[in-house]
Amino acid sequence: MLAASQWEAAYYLLGYCIECALKACVAKQFRLHDVPDRKLVNSFYTHRLDELLTISGVKSGMETQFKADSKFEINWNTVRDWSETARYDVGVTEAFAREMHDAVTNTVSGILPWLKTQW
Repeated sequence: MLAASQWEAAYYLLGYCIECALKACVAKQFRLHDVPDRKLVNSFYTHRLDELLTISGVKSGMETQFKADSKFEINWNTVRDWSETARYDVGVTEAFAREMHDAVTNTVSGILPWLKTQW
């Protein structure tokens, strides 16, 4: 999307990457042959990244990572305000889309690479 100058789409889909990664962390808590907690399951049906972080089981690890890597915390602050309603946003700038891309994918301090180590 970035290569095609589709800034809005890039921003929107990058946010979904984080949503799916957090949901993978939540899903890790589900056990075969166990009925999952109803509250956890109901909480799973959201697009809000802050709520997903809370139920993901990785929040304390993320807070520890903030202390170890200030750029990681900056990246989370960039990502956390994403909303699924971004699909309706027009006017996302190239700079904003690229900032989101770096916050999500940076190999050292990116949110997605770190989340991949958690599920």
